[in-house]
Amino acid sequence: MKNLPKIALSLIAVGVFAHANASTITVSTGYSNAGAQASAAAYQSVVNAAVATPGAGYGTTTIASYNNVTNSSLFGSGSNVAFKSVINFGVSAANAGAWSFRSGVDFGNGGALFLDGVALDFKSSDLWWAGNYNSSSQFLAGSSTLSAGNHTLSIFGLEGCCDGGQQVQFKAGNGNFTSFSSTDGLVSAVPEPTTYAMLLIGLGLLGFTARRKQEAKF
Repeated sequence: MKNLPKIALSLIAVGVFAHANASTITVSTGYSNAGAQASAAAYQSVVNAAVATPGAGYGTTTIASYNNVTNSSLFGSGSNVAFKSVINFGVSAANAGAWSFRSGVDFGNGGALFLDGVALDFKSSDLWWAGNYNSSSQFLAGSSTLSAGNHTLSIFGLEGCCDGGQQVQFKAGNGNFTSFSSTDGLVSAVPEPTTYAMLLIGLGLLGFTARRKQEAKF
């Protein structure tokens, strides 16, 4: 057990920096036969209630890439889907400024797009992007000025039948649209305070152990 402090520090470092160069994408779904909603907040409320108790054919998972994502491929059911996606990503100081987002979806009863808890877009009509962004009425989109640090993009939607492939992309400044994924290169410029605390505790543990070993020699 003499290597326990080093092992502990290694595990802490892994936890601190595991997602330092990529966004984290979590998809949650549940059963819902709800129809079109009157506001972005209503979509958020209805979907959150549905995914809280998913049931057979629905669930929660972390995915590596937001391309051609369907509930049927992830969990089994292709109908009566309440769909929630949460994407946590970081913006470096070099990329702070104007950002754009677009979400190609299959939400027969509409959906909503949120950034850091604020609605960017919502549509109550039948949304089906069909693999392209030619018609702005068929997908969710929005833009915002982002500071360096951590941000969250959330998508809520309702699909009655025939769950189709979805995609979510971002664009920083005048760059090209890129799909969120585990290799998208997004870097969190400002780790959470608890992250630093964990690392400092680990370093302190390692230093304390080294000192005891030195004293034991004498």
